[in-house]
Amino acid sequence: MITPPPIIYSVLAYVANPGNNTVSIIDTETNLMIYNILVRSMPYRLAITPDGTRIYVANYGDLTISVIDTIANAETATIFTGGDPSGLAITPDGTRIYVTNEDNNTISVIDIATNTVIATVSVGYKPSGVAITPDGNHAYVTNKFSDNVSVINTATNTVISTISVGYKPSGIVITPDGMYAYVTNVGSNNISVINTTTNTVTATVFVGDAPSGIAITPYGTHVYVTNEFNDNVSVINTATNTVTSTIDIKSNSFPIRILIKNCM
Repeated sequence: MITPPPIIYSVLAYVANPGNNTVSIIDTETNLMIYNILVRSMPYRLAITPDGTRIYVANYGDLTISVIDTIANAETATIFTGGDPSGLAITPDGTRIYVTNEDNNTISVIDIATNTVIATVSVGYKPSGVAITPDGNHAYVTNKFSDNVSVINTATNTVISTISVGYKPSGIVITPDGMYAYVTNVGSNNISVINTTTNTVTATVFVGDAPSGIAITPYGTHVYVTNEFNDNVSVINTATNTVTSTIDIKSNSFPIRILIKNCM
């Protein structure tokens, strides 16, 4: 057995590689790949606990979640969810993780202390993205082929509301104040803005072709959306819910995911 190298005082990036079933670790100080962690089939998305000690990996081709210990840099547990896991979201207190299972139209709720599934919640058809409000009280789930969003009460793990949005909703983010959720509608080329107090759509923002990935700035002033078939990114001002800029990406790059790093 090869012992992974110790990693000390580095800012690290973790990359899911579905082609070879690994998660790569990149040292952002040197921009070098320093280690590969073998996980399960087709790792698709990642989520990290608030204390940074564990990374959860959705293995889309394996019906499982891999748990990576970021100190040992190794998979230490595997959790069976039962249905093509794709989206992941961890509660702000780091106690639970919510996983979308596209194949069986459910959400698995995993207890992080024990790495066991403690609840299974039925939602719409092909759940894709999931986001949790900053207070941890609600999880919002995009149901790709139901054209709606399920709202889950995390105290009871029951669906308390279903919100109609655009065609093929996929990505979702929630503003830092918890007041709004922004949903990418891949098939209708727009963004639905949900008021989380009333659970109603209060604005629709038209962007580019096949918007999928979405991220929000740390203070919630702008939302960035990848338009896969236009090779660009739309920037939305959340105060006015208008597109204020469009950023071109290299031709034929098909941008599909986006993250925002808070640089201090």
